[in-house]
Amino acid sequence: MTGTTAPALPVRRANGMSLTENSGRRVLVVDDEAMVREVVTAYLSRDGFSVTVAENGVTALEIVRDRLPDLIVLDVMLPGVDGLTVLSEVRSHCDTPVILLSARGDESDRVLGLELGADDYVTKPFSPRELATRVRTVLKRAERPGGKHPRLVFEGLSIDAATRELLVDDQPVELPPKEFDLLQFLASSPRQVFSRGQILDHVWDSSGDWQDPSTVTVHIRRLRQKIEPDPQTPRRLVTVWGVGYRFDP
Repeated sequence: MTGTTAPALPVRRANGMSLTENSGRRVLVVDDEAMVREVVTAYLSRDGFSVTVAENGVTALEIVRDRLPDLIVLDVMLPGVDGLTVLSEVRSHCDTPVILLSARGDESDRVLGLELGADDYVTKPFSPRELATRVRTVLKRAERPGGKHPRLVFEGLSIDAATRELLVDDQPVELPPKEFDLLQFLASSPRQVFSRGQILDHVWDSSGDWQDPSTVTVHIRRLRQKIEPDPQTPRRLVTVWGVGYRFDP
């Protein structure tokens, strides 16, 4: 993190537009390496995305302020305002999906990025084809419709998939898209235990080969902070040691 001042962003939220076609979808690629920007732009443009690039965090935030993209591919190691600062600023104002890029392989960096609200994390060097696939997958799951159960009601908890609204003890609680999808998925099958791999497959349309399983752990922890009376002793999102997680109504 640095002391460089970041431009203020307008308060905006992700919309519900259909993502059946890539044409017209705006992706912002932020990286200080010209080669990375060029290669990623080429692959995403080939898939029909409209790509804008930035080589530093200040420029990236200015672009987001002027016209919110549909997704951001964001390098962690940026000059001036670094990627995690950009992510934190973006996430405080909107739910735009963010995929982090980093040469760092340390798990703590991945976890920090996920805790700040990143939707995915790709370690350099990476396959541009894989990154393009992840962009499509993240966009699809961000706009996924509610599913079979439009409203789930439990004691002290109401989950409305149609409006994507959550009430905890009759009080509205706002969740980022992936946290809402995860809660809805588990709550749709009360008491059924799901492994992290199964959750990745159903909620993230991915697997452990493409997505870090710690993504699930981080999102579960963040959800507990918002829906559990005592997050340290959860009674709704329960860990089944050695297996995975279940929702107890």
